Amino acid sequence: DLLLKVKEPIAREYARLREGLTLFTYLHIAADEPLTRALVESGVVAVAYETVETDDRRLPLLAPMSEVAGRLAAQAGAHYLEKPKGGRGLLLGGVAGVAPGRVIVIGGGIVGYNAAVIALGMGAQVTILERSVDRMRHLEEVLSGRVSLLMSSSLQIEESIKDADLVVGAVLIPGALAPKLLTREMVRTMKQGSVFCDVAIDQGGCAETSRATTHDDPVYVVDGVTHYCVANMPGAVPITSTKALTNVTLAYVEAIAEHGLRAAVESDPALARGVNVYEGKVTYEAVAEAHGLEHVPLRELLPLAAA
Repeated sequence: DLLLKVKEPIAREYARLREGLTLFTYLHIAADEPLTRALVESGVVAVAYETVETDDRRLPLLAPMSEVAGRLAAQAGAHYLEKPKGGRGLLLGGVAGVAPGRVIVIGGGIVGYNAAVIALGMGAQVTILERSVDRMRHLEEVLSGRVSLLMSSSLQIEESIKDADLVVGAVLIPGALAPKLLTREMVRTMKQGSVFCDVAIDQGGCAETSRATTHDDPVYVVDGVTHYCVANMPGAVPITSTKALTNVTLAYVEAIAEHGLRAAVESDPALARGVNVYEGKVTYEAVAEAHGLEHVPLRELLPLAAA
């Protein structure tokens, strides 16, 4: 009756989806039309970890994986800057008498903050591009002024990445396709042997040159720039990721198991926002918009729900 997963169903599992089943997992279906249609056609109720959202705009089930992915992004970037891996041959932290590498983080949310923390720990020179002034003030405070903070815009991104050794794409629009902030022309201006790590790849990626890769084959090169675009980055560290994810999902799982989905979403607006597909209807607007499907708000299907 209740199926828990970490990642979305894969094609050979679609036939196992059925009416009466509640699926609770990371879905990222705005970037996956075949899965969206399979969920709709099956009659399943699909609840996405990544769109469970509190009234104050926090994403409690996405946050721990964002922390893991952000920290891994800096590690991966440092690794693929090494010459044997096709990089520039640069030590991100430098040494005495040699300048450190330059890291540009696009997006100052949880992913961006954690990428910056690890890059700073390695001794890199870090700049975060962010659109929220309030968020920049917060980052200035918690990072003790150790990073440069710039207002994000197309022009600022274009100027900043030219001198970067590592660029981390850390942008997120909850439940929706990631915006394409880096054009092919921008990527072409980056240094030969530099690295671009697109943490937004699960939502389609934030560069025109991004395409999903795997842990077995994690990188490819476009115009001399190494692209690390691994979907499900936290899968590289499953012990850490499993514990971090279980810490935040268990309370929601228990609520659904004990009371049923309808009662659980009626009592918790955050969980209600996690419902992406309900018995053949797309209930999450960004998903419907991404695929040209009809959007039916959950409150119309469950009138008593706190959606």
